[in-house]
Amino acid sequence: MIPEELARQIRMLEIRTDRMVDEISGGAYRSVFKGSGIEFDEVREYTIEDDVRTIDWNVSARMGVPYVKKFVEERELNIMLLVDVSASGAFGSGAKSKRQSAAELAALIAFSASRNNDKVSLMMFSDKIELYVPPRSGRRHILRLIREMLAFKPENPGTDIALALKESARILKKRSVVFLISDLIGNSDFSSALKQLNRRHDVIAVQIFDPVEREWPVNESIELEDAETGEIITIPAGNSSELQQQLDLRNSSIAALCRSAKVDRVEIESGSEVIKPLIGFFAARRSRAGK
Repeated sequence: MIPEELARQIRMLEIRTDRMVDEISGGAYRSVFKGSGIEFDEVREYTIEDDVRTIDWNVSARMGVPYVKKFVEERELNIMLLVDVSASGAFGSGAKSKRQSAAELAALIAFSASRNNDKVSLMMFSDKIELYVPPRSGRRHILRLIREMLAFKPENPGTDIALALKESARILKKRSVVFLISDLIGNSDFSSALKQLNRRHDVIAVQIFDPVEREWPVNESIELEDAETGEIITIPAGNSSELQQQLDLRNSSIAALCRSAKVDRVEIESGSEVIKPLIGFFAARRSRAGK
């Protein structure tokens, strides 16, 4: 039995994301992703316009006239939601934490995939794989994924993005679209694992950030607690500019890492609308594909 409050949250998230799905399901979602390959459709008689390389010689020998194989693009997609549930996601200076914004974004992607009859899987990770739900399609499955994202209590507070990427590469047998949803803050280098996963799959890094992680208050003493280690750090008044430089450097390093791996990065501010950056990503990718 789902607790009443959790059921309410799930329903509200479904209603909210359902409106957004209408905005991106009219071709935007489908047009930027390709299926995992081509699949055989049928054979038919050869015509002068056909490529002779498509002739099926076995069928042609039986029928006495040339026949060609016809293929169609395999349209069903596999979508993996690779969601960071480490302790840093609980931070939120506004109405929503990074984890709540991540859940809303993941729900939007999942419902968009369901609208297109694609299969969706979920992997939640901290510094270990916390939960994996295999790919399925349908509304009931999507609601289960949302329930897991909203209610799940991770066992570990740390972050190991490289581990999650490597485990995804091990599990995914069919070419998939992988949405890495995280603040991309970790203690280990995950550049190699990101490159390797993106060689076989289509990886999109969605970086969730809190506004104060981009612009810290100035001329005020700041006390910080590392959510993953519990360490307390005090920044004296007047030293916030140095902290800002460190934050800017960290973000530019993440951007460079994604560029090096040839992975698209989408930035989403927690508490703000998640759909605008997503639509912007779809538009940019369509434009790039057109060129």
